[in-house]
Amino acid sequence: MRVLVYKRTHNSDPDADGCFGAYDCMGTVCDREYDAVIGVGGIGPEAQTNGIAGQVNWVGIGPHKVYVGKRGPEVTFDHFLYFGTDGPDFRALAPVLAERMYANNVRSVLPGLSAVELAEATAIVQLAAGEPPSPGRQVAARRARSARRCSPTRLTKRCT
Repeated sequence: MRVLVYKRTHNSDPDADGCFGAYDCMGTVCDREYDAVIGVGGIGPEAQTNGIAGQVNWVGIGPHKVYVGKRGPEVTFDHFLYFGTDGPDFRALAPVLAERMYANNVRSVLPGLSAVELAEATAIVQLAAGEPPSPGRQVAARRARSARRCSPTRLTKRCT
């Protein structure tokens, strides 16, 4: 399993519809090849102010990417679990992976997880295994169908 683990500094991406890349904060990171994503709060002042420091904030499994003219795609998931500011402690769930992310100021990891880090990440991903899809999954599916009907030269125009 390819798991993208990345540090966040603020809330709102993914948005209320469970769309990762909604505000293009992570840019091309959203376009990497992965099977699951784990968003964890950083430990700096901005993450602390936003109430997400050191926590697992969200988990998505089974990405569906839609390209809408941003640096990276908008991504919704087959299974989506959003903790927001009430997430479990990242260091308690994945001490080795957390140490790598925080001690070395790593922004995101994919690929390159050690066997121990991958086992920890997989255990976190399993928290979302029985969860429903991203709330905006149906909206994203409609956008994808519309985008397929559009030629690249028409992406800035309304497509039907």
